[in-house]
Amino acid sequence: QVQLVESGGGLVQAGDSLKLSCAASGPTFSNYAMGWFREHPRKEREFVALIRWNEGSTHYADSVKDRFTISRDNAKNMMYLQMNSLKPEDTALYYCAAEYTGTRYLGNDYYQRSQRWDHWGQGTQVTVSS
Repeated sequence: QVQLVESGGGLVQAGDSLKLSCAASGPTFSNYAMGWFREHPRKEREFVALIRWNEGSTHYADSVKDRFTISRDNAKNMMYLQMNSLKPEDTALYYCAAEYTGTRYLGNDYYQRSQRWDHWGQGTQVTVSS
């Protein structure tokens, strides 16, 4: 059973940095994709970034590209999201997600939809003040 626990959220000022962590437990995460999504009040959950556990290849939403960096530590079963140059519009509840892809990865665009992911953490709040 996959369990995901996020941490690292908080209140920061615009321009600051913050690093989120996701502790993953359960099966071996080879052939999994891991991702970060965020949810603004009264809006749909939106894709932020993903990483393929085996290869380490990454994909980002245009809104965070060049500001956020996703990474993982295979030995510790940890995933991270380093967020720099934060903006008030980055304020949201951030979720860690995991999805078994097997050996047939269906492409980055496919996994941008939150409905494609089966496993979720409880979320961690990030608030950026102007």
